[in-house]
Amino acid sequence: MQTVTVTPKAAKHIQRLMDKDGLEDHGLRVAVKGGGCSGLSYVLGFDDAPKTDEKEVTEQHGVKVFVDLKSALFIAGMVLDFSDGLNGKGFTFENPVAKTTCGCGNSFAA
Repeated sequence: MQTVTVTPKAAKHIQRLMDKDGLEDHGLRVAVKGGGCSGLSYVLGFDDAPKTDEKEVTEQHGVKVFVDLKSALFIAGMVLDFSDGLNGKGFTFENPVAKTTCGCGNSFAA
């Protein structure tokens, strides 16, 4: 099982962001850091190559995805999607490891 699954809709938006910033040869880093209203926060960013301590490097819908070993413990089985509905626009995180999440959906407790 992949640590993080990127939906086609999220991949399309990620590619659009990379193209806009001239980062066509980069990949998406999905990580977790301490902080946020629930204790842990999701971190998304772009990197040009995986780090030496990567748990997983995959390519999904044309997007390279990097996940470090420490973050993988907190996001195993997560689905990264993109919403552009009436309730807001942005990435959404469906994380089976999260025991609680905050109202904004960007932080969680495991």
